[in-house]
Parts: sequence; structure tokens; C-alpha cells
Amino acid sequence: MSKQKLWISLSSSVLRRTLRLTTCSAAKTRSLTYVSPSLTISNSENFRIFPSRGFEFLGNTQLPGKWSLCTQAAENIDAKCWNCNAEAETAPFLVCGSCRCIQPVDQSVDYFQIYGLEKTYDIKDDNLERKYKDWQKQLHPDMVHSKSEKERENAAEQSARVIDGYRTLSNPLSRAIYILKLEGVNVDEEETISEPHLLAEIMEIREAVEEAADSQALNQIQSQMQEKLKHLSNLFAYAFRNRNFEEAVKAIQRMTYYERASQEIVKKL
Repeated sequence: MSKQKLWISLSSSVLRRTLRLTTCSAAKTRSLTYVSPSLTISNSENFRIFPSRGFEFLGNTQLPGKWSLCTQAAENIDAKCWNCNAEAETAPFLVCGSCRCIQPVDQSVDYFQIYGLEKTYDIKDDNLERKYKDWQKQLHPDMVHSKSEKERENAAEQSARVIDGYRTLSNPLSRAIYILKLEGVNVDEEETISEPHLLAEIMEIREAVEEAADSQALNQIQSQMQEKLKHLSNLFAYAFRNRNFEEAVKAIQRMTYYERASQEIVKKL
């Protein structure tokens, strides 16, 4: 067997074994594009595949190559129920499918996983609302009052995460901040930006809110705020899809100003 064929055979075998592994903590793997048989593997806490010559790791982007592989969200097959020791059948594992016991909070599970959503900025609110109601039917204190103290504690913690997740994902600004955080990009919401035109506009809006004669005038200003927030939300979505995190952060900073102005209007209504 030639040296080249041997490399291909060995690398193919390694790659096949690699693809059977999933991330246990995040219960998710990323897209992978094969370009050449050279492959370097590094074992770490979450098991990551690092690129070597001819091999590129591209997040959710794929390039032409010998193989083009994309893994979907994987279930955490290592999770077991604390009460009956049954293995998790689905992810996220909040409630045991066998004995219906409520499980402890797993902080490695993010809000998108809790709601069964793809980790993307553009989400469907109707799916979010439906899943939120489904979780509350299982986790609400009124539904677990007769259970053990441990389960009631688990339910309270799980319910708090579900509620926080709903509030975070249902609001475009908080969802933008959160999804960047998952990418390792932290946004300082208190950081000011030096854009004279924007700052002057925000001052004018606040003055208009203070001088508004009635709720009709306030609703008109609020409508303008929502249009501006929608525009900036679209700018963020475009920047995030293109992995342009610098522009994404700028869009968030601008959204923050309009969001605060909008909240001031709500207080006066």
C-alpha cells in the first residue's frame, strides 16, 4: 500500500470514530468540512476538533471538499435520572420520561436548547411561546406541590431558567446579547458610543416624550422607536450571520439607546 493510500485509510478511520462522539456538556457539535486526509485531534473537556493542514473548521459554514458533513444538535446520552437511574431519552433533560421526576439544573444547557431552537438570531416567537407553556405545565409550583422537597427545589430552579430563557429569547436586544455571549463575545451594555447624530436624536426623543400631551402622542413616538429597533435588529442579524462580531456589537449598542427610550415611553403610558 502506498504512503498516500495509507494516510487516507488511517484518516478516514479516525474521522469515522470521531463523528460518533458528541459534546456531552453542550450536547451539540458543529459543522465540519473535510478537505484532505490530514487530521489533528485534541481531547479537551468538550472534545474539540482542531484544524491541521488542509482541514478547516468553519462553524456552520461548509466548503466544497471530499466530504461535507454537518451534525445536528445531539442528545446528551450520558444523562441519567437521579431517582430511577433511567437514561435520558431526549434533550434537554429537564424531566425524566420514565418516572416524571424533575431533574437538577444543568447549566451547560443553553436557552436555545431548552426551547428546542436552532442557535440562530432569527427565531419564530410562536414556537417559543408554545414551548414556554409546555414547560410551565410541568414545572410550575402548582404542578409539583405534592412532590418531594428535592423535586420542588429542582422545579423552582428549572422554572426560573425557563422563564429567564423566555424573556431573553423573546426580546430582540437581549437575544442578540445572549447569542453573542454564547460565541464568547461579551457586550458592555453601559458602554457609551461617540455618535453625535445618534446622541442628539436620543435627546430629541426624550424631550418629545416629556412634552407629549397624551397617550396618542406617546404611541406615535413608540411606533417610531419600534421601527428603528427593527431596522437595527436586521442589521445585527446580517452581521451575525456573516460572523462580523464588531458590527454586531455596534448594532447592539445602538439598539440599547432606543430600547431605553422605548421603556421610558412605556412608563408614561
